[in-house]
Amino acid sequence: MARRERPAEAVERRERVPRERFLRDIYPRRKPVVLTGLELGACTTKWTIDYLSQAEGSKEVKIHVSAVPQMDFLSKNFVYRTLPFDVFVRRAAEVKHKEYFLTEDEKYYLRSVGEDVRKDIADIRKQFPILAEDVQIPEYFEKEQFFSSVFRISSAGLQLWTHYDVMDNFLIQVTGKKRVVLYSPRDAPYLYLSGTKSEVLDVDNPDLDKYPLFVKAKRYECVLEAGDVLFIPGNTYRQVRCNKHSIQSSSLKFKYPSYDKTDTYGNKDPTAASRAIQILDRALKTLEELPEEYRDFYARRMVLRIQEKAYRNDYG
Repeated sequence: MARRERPAEAVERRERVPRERFLRDIYPRRKPVVLTGLELGACTTKWTIDYLSQAEGSKEVKIHVSAVPQMDFLSKNFVYRTLPFDVFVRRAAEVKHKEYFLTEDEKYYLRSVGEDVRKDIADIRKQFPILAEDVQIPEYFEKEQFFSSVFRISSAGLQLWTHYDVMDNFLIQVTGKKRVVLYSPRDAPYLYLSGTKSEVLDVDNPDLDKYPLFVKAKRYECVLEAGDVLFIPGNTYRQVRCNKHSIQSSSLKFKYPSYDKTDTYGNKDPTAASRAIQILDRALKTLEELPEEYRDFYARRMVLRIQEKAYRNDYG
C-alpha cells in the first residue's frame, strides 16, 4: 500500500528559557519543546570516552544488546548482557566490534536502573555519583516533584521502540545527536497500542495494510544536538533514533498526583486510571450478556458518554 503520510511538524525550539517563563508559557500548553542554551554543567565538555571510562571504572552494568538497529520491546529482539562500564562505553562507540555477543555490528543500549529494580528508583546521583557531579539539572520543578534521573548511552544507529511515559520528562542530550519522533496522547487510537508501547516500530515506512489508521496520527519531529533539552509532557508517544553515538545524561521524570508509588520505572498508569480501566473491563464483560445488536448499541452509548464527560475540547 502506498504511503499517505501527514507531513511532520517541527518541534518548537526556545532559547534560554527562565523558570518563570517555562511554567507560564510552555508547561501549560502540554506540547513538546526543545530548550536550548541552558547551563548543563561540565558534562558538555568533559564527557569524552576516556573520561567516562576512567570516572566510573569497571563497575558492572546491565545492557541491552541487539543484532539489528530497530530494538523492539514487544517482540524482545534483544538480549540482556553484563559488561564492565569502561568496556561498555568503548564498545558502544564502535561501529564494528572485535569482541561481541551476537554480531560484529551489534547495537548497545544502557538504561540505568536502581540497585534493586523492584524497589529502587534510577538516580544518576546514586548509580553514577562521579558523573552526576558534572551535571547541572534545569530547575524548572520543585525538588519534591523529582522522581528519577535515568542515565543512558546508545550506539550510533540504534532506534528504540515507540512508547510513552506517564510522567513529564526532560531529555538532556550531552553528546551525539538523535532524532526524536513524537505523537500526541490524543492520537492514541491510531498507534496500535500494547500497554505503553506501539506496535508500529518503523514509523518512517509503516505497514499500512497492517496499521491503516496510523496515517491519521500527527507526527512531530526534532533532532537533538549536544546541549539540547527536550521537554516531553506525560503520555506523549516518542520514538528515538541515535544518529551518532549518544550520551544522554538524564531522562528526568517528575511526579504527578495519584502516581503508583510501587512503580520504580515511573511508567505505570495513575492508580485512578487503573481503577477506571478495571471498571470498564467489567462493564464490557457485562455487555456480553446482551444480543449482538443490543451490545453494539449500548457500547456506542458508553463511548459517547466517555467523550462527553472526559474528553478535553481545548486540546491543542
